[in-house]
Amino acid sequence: MSFDKLFDKGFKKRNRGHFASLVRIALTDHKISSIELQFLHRVADKLEIDVIEFNQIIKNPNQFPINPPFLAAHRHERLYDLVKMVLTDTLFDSNEKSMLTKLSIGLGFSSNAIEGIVANALESVKKGDDLEAFSKHIMATQSS
Repeated sequence: MSFDKLFDKGFKKRNRGHFASLVRIALTDHKISSIELQFLHRVADKLEIDVIEFNQIIKNPNQFPINPPFLAAHRHERLYDLVKMVLTDTLFDSNEKSMLTKLSIGLGFSSNAIEGIVANALESVKKGDDLEAFSKHIMATQSS
């Protein structure tokens, strides 16, 4: 197998895992709202998830592991998407927060600092921070 195909396979696998994490958050209330579905379609396009993969992941998101990225910047980007999904609808509850916390640990964030990371991530997205400001906020939380 060529290096390019190996890279593509790993890239696609991480994207499917990330998309499945977003679906897990959307399904914490056992249904996907229309606004969550719109968000999922936008992210699927960005992650190069085709219609067949989209439907497979929606049906069984637990079939796709997280596959955390190596670089911190990519972990921040994934966390940013997860928080945006949590805040997509107005039904933010303890189940979504719990799922966000579990997925954040799965992305490689320290379990010792996870409460502060999740709280600051939610605060950052709520106030409208872009990805760069969000990342700075998360890095500051991790170093304190």
